[in-house]
Amino acid sequence: MDNVLIVVEDLEAAKAFFAELGMELDGETTVEGPWVGRVVGLEDVRADIAMMRTPDGHGRVELTKFHTPRAVRAEPENAPANALGIRRIMFTVDDVDDVVDRLRRHGAELVGEIAQYENSYRLCFVRGPEGVIIGLAEQLG
Repeated sequence: MDNVLIVVEDLEAAKAFFAELGMELDGETTVEGPWVGRVVGLEDVRADIAMMRTPDGHGRVELTKFHTPRAVRAEPENAPANALGIRRIMFTVDDVDDVVDRLRRHGAELVGEIAQYENSYRLCFVRGPEGVIIGLAEQLG
C-alpha cells in the first residue's frame, strides 16, 4: 500500500493533527488541470495536497483540500464505527493516554473509551479532522 487519502476542509489543522501523531510532512503541492480530472473523474480540479509519512517511513497519509470542485460530504459528519466503508486508520503508539491528551488539543474526541484487550493492547478510537476515526494501539508487555 502506498497511502490513504483523507479529504479535508482545513488542511493546516489536519497537518497539525497528524504531526501530533508523530507523522512527518513528506511534501506539499497543488494539482490542477485536465490530467487530474481524468484520474479522479471530476472536472476543473484544483487541490492542495500534503503527504504525511509515518516515522518508520512505511506508511503515508495524503491530506487533500479541494478548491474546485468543492468537497462534498458522502455520509453523516460523525458516522458511527459500524458505517459502511473505511472506518478508521490504526496507529501503534507508545502511550495511548499521552497521545489522546495531545490530540485533544487539536480537537480530537474519544469515540468510546480506552479499553484493554487481554494482556496484549490498550486501544481506543478518536475522531479527528473531518470526522475521520483514528485508532490508537499501545502494545503491553
